[in-house]
Amino acid sequence: MKVTGRGGVVGHGIDLVEISRIERMLADHGEAFLARVFTAHEQQAAEAIGLRRAERLAARFAAKEATLKAIGTGLRSRMCWTDIEVVTLPSGAPSLRVSGEVCSIAEQQGIRTWMVSLSHAGGFAVASVLALSESAAD
Repeated sequence: MKVTGRGGVVGHGIDLVEISRIERMLADHGEAFLARVFTAHEQQAAEAIGLRRAERLAARFAAKEATLKAIGTGLRSRMCWTDIEVVTLPSGAPSLRVSGEVCSIAEQQGIRTWMVSLSHAGGFAVASVLALSESAAD
């Protein structure tokens, strides 16, 4: 859904990822996969949990996909997966930090802040991302 020019929600994206898919990518591609898709901060956060590493990475991957859906682009040639970073606020809530081409597109669309929700259960991870304009962020 795109609601532009009126303030509020600019876009919404949701994505569901099988945790086993991320486990396979880690087994098959290891460090190359991690470096291409996740920032150093995201990798460190996932490592801190140990046994739940794959599910934490899967939730972050879902958030990246949901962000691309919220801005309505998919992954384009000048974008990198690491242009989208899931960070944890002091409260423990997840948040997004965007950079590079993703940040440029978000700015063009009037997106000033993000709301993100992550969850995982039953072998799946899900993320929902709301892209908000300045008037919704106030």
